[in-house]
Amino acid sequence: MNWYLDVLKTKYALFTGRARRQEYWMFTLFNIIAYVVLAVIDAVVGTMVLALIYSLAVLLPSIGVAIRRLHDTNRSGWWLLIGLIPLVGAIVLLVFTVIEGDKGDNQYGADPKAGVA
Repeated sequence: MNWYLDVLKTKYALFTGRARRQEYWMFTLFNIIAYVVLAVIDAVVGTMVLALIYSLAVLLPSIGVAIRRLHDTNRSGWWLLIGLIPLVGAIVLLVFTVIEGDKGDNQYGADPKAGVA
């Protein structure tokens, strides 16, 4: 939960630096859980307002953490646009977010795992 809150509080629209796999996937997990809960509430109420507002609220943090995750693998944030290609783009992005990041510093910043056991 701390990974999710950290992205929302301190890194809301941060598109520089690097994000570990754990930061990206924990944010994604809690993001999906929150969306599903809000969608169920909306379905019970008969509206889609809560899910829509939530989706808009987390749009920038979601893009930011995805770009930082790509930076950790030494790829430009522009690679995020490959997701616009049906099926193939999603698979490529999945692979990029699953692979281990560069060890040590790269052109996008210091290793976020440095000093972590």
